[in-house]
This record gives sequence, C-alpha cells and structure tokens, in this order.
Amino acid sequence: MRLNGTEADGKDHLAPKELASVVMRDPFLALKILRRAEGRRSQTLGQETTTALAAVLHAGVDDFTLTVRNSTLADAALIGMMDCVSRTVLAAKISSAWASLRADVSSEEVSLSALLAESGELLLWHFAPELPQKALDELVSGRALRTLQAQQQAIGFSFKQMSMALSEAWALPALLTQLIRGSDTPRANIARLAGDTARHIIVHPENPALPADLVNIKNIIPGASYESLVAPLPVSPEYQGFVLQAVAKGSYSKDVK
Repeated sequence: MRLNGTEADGKDHLAPKELASVVMRDPFLALKILRRAEGRRSQTLGQETTTALAAVLHAGVDDFTLTVRNSTLADAALIGMMDCVSRTVLAAKISSAWASLRADVSSEEVSLSALLAESGELLLWHFAPELPQKALDELVSGRALRTLQAQQQAIGFSFKQMSMALSEAWALPALLTQLIRGSDTPRANIARLAGDTARHIIVHPENPALPADLVNIKNIIPGASYESLVAPLPVSPEYQGFVLQAVAKGSYSKDVK
C-alpha cells in the first residue's frame, strides 16, 4: 500500500534525506520501508532502524523505488482512513518540533513512532473498513463518549492493541515498539501528546482541548516556552494567541476527549 501521490521514480533526482521526507508523509510506505530495512539489518546484525533516513539507507534507494512502484494504492475515498493518515502525518510533524526542544530526545525517532502509532487503525481501514466505521459510528451516535470506549464497544478491542500486535508480529525495532506502546518516558510521552493534539486539530482547528494539550506537553518539556510549543501547531495566529491567553489565565477545560 501507498498513498496516491507518492512518487516512484525519484531515485535519479532525490537524495536519501529527501526520500526520508517522502516516507514521513506516507505511513503505509513508512511501514513497508521499515520492514524491508529491518529485514536487511537482521542479515548483517547492524543497528536497529529507528528513523526514516536510516530506513531509506538500510533498504537502499533502488529497493525504495521498487517498493513504491509495486505497492497498491490506498483507497482515498475512505474518509476515515484519510483522516487517520492526516492525523499521523500531523502528529509526526508536531512531535518532531516538540522533541527538538528537549536536548536529550531524538526528534527523528519520536516523529517516526508518531507516524506509525496508528498502524492498527490504518490497516483496518484498508482491509476491513467496516470495523473502524462501526467504531466511528458509535462515537458519532453518542453511545460512546470517548474514542477508546467506542472502539471497545464496536469491535471488542482498541486500535492501539491492534498496532501493538502488528509491531510484535512484524518484529519492529524494540525502541519504536516501546514508543508506540506509550511507555512513561519523555520520548513516548511527546509522541503520545502529539498524537492527541493532532487528533484535536483534525476534528477542529480551533479545538477547545488545545490549551490543555499545551499544558500537558509543557510538563514534559519544562524548559520550553509556551510560545515555542504552540508555534508548530497548524492553527491561525489568532487562535494561537487565544490558546496562550487561556493557558496564562488557567481558563480551559482539563477534561478533554
């Protein structure tokens, strides 16, 4: 699988870093390249592949191009799947910006884990779209008040459980699996909070949950200013100002979905 618009014939024009940026815009492709890179690494016993650039380098440019050309296109008509893709790509961007504000954290590793965090949901949308649609309907109907509750009620397991099962079945790098699981570490918390924030922005760019998101990430990166934390969010300057004012006054809801 790959998203429509992922170029397959760029090896003569794009350097590995540029190819890595392509990977970070396509979670389906990221999964494929990472698995191929890890397959090659296991043969040479090299270091685990934990960044998009390392995945491209380990897989090789020729293999990258072949993988893209041979991949089927994801169905862009599935709105739920495309929302999930947009959410993970946005989470990767936000987590990279936030992680760069903490010196002891690799922003590239955090952003790749954020991109892959919704692998379970993405593959369900591709192979069994009726299942995530049931969960979405459960939430929209009001029968479930939170996303996790909707998933459990509709299909009997959470998308995160699916993601973890896939990570283990595919023997993804231990570090990425740990970050996707959400272990209580700065890197995992940054990735998780970036995912939450991306979800809120995709729902609405002026989501009232954003001030609480900003306070939560400030607790993980205390040395960063609120201004630097809100800057990567793709919301209007006016709403960024509103978020900063709400945080300063403490006038925001701490019970967000």
